[in-house]
Amino acid sequence: MNAQIHPNVFFADAPTLGEFCIIGEPPRGKNAGELATRIGARAIIRSHTVIYAGNVIGDDFQTGHGALVREENQIGNHVSIGSHTIVEHHVKIGDNVRLHSNVFVPEFSILEDDCWLGPNVVVTNARYPQSRDVKRNLRGAHIRRGAKIGANATLLPGVVIGENALVGAGAVVTRDVPAGAVVAGNPARVIKNVRDISAYKDKIHE
Repeated sequence: MNAQIHPNVFFADAPTLGEFCIIGEPPRGKNAGELATRIGARAIIRSHTVIYAGNVIGDDFQTGHGALVREENQIGNHVSIGSHTIVEHHVKIGDNVRLHSNVFVPEFSILEDDCWLGPNVVVTNARYPQSRDVKRNLRGAHIRRGAKIGANATLLPGVVIGENALVGAGAVVTRDVPAGAVVAGNPARVIKNVRDISAYKDKIHE
């Protein structure tokens, strides 16, 4: 196997590792092994995935091919990160979260339990890129429990997506979305409530 495991990486049990994975990559300014990396039981990490040091990841974690997880994130149990998805540093991800392929989650984002991000979802965190003090003002989205973000949607910095909300495919979310709302369009606007969708009647988290 051609995986590279840096020092100070701890697995709860033997993971399934694809070829050319890198686990525990030190971030800039840190030495190899300086930050501990912990990954729970039954991990499946597919080929060409890179996981930086300092991550704490729960049980039943899995990635697609070529996923990138930057440093010092907190990731819960039963989390799936799709092929070519990027999770930047200092992100909090709860249990049972699904990120499909080609998703981008920037630093300081919060994804609560049971949320779902479809293919090519882009979360942003810089309201005024390259402005003075931009790095001190980064704010990722806060996606609350059970919310679902449709394919190709874009979330602007700092927006809060309420519990069980549904963001339509291709939407551009410029403001907070109420709990249980369905939003669509550019800019995204409320068009109905998820309770009006029969397919979700048994999927609403109370």
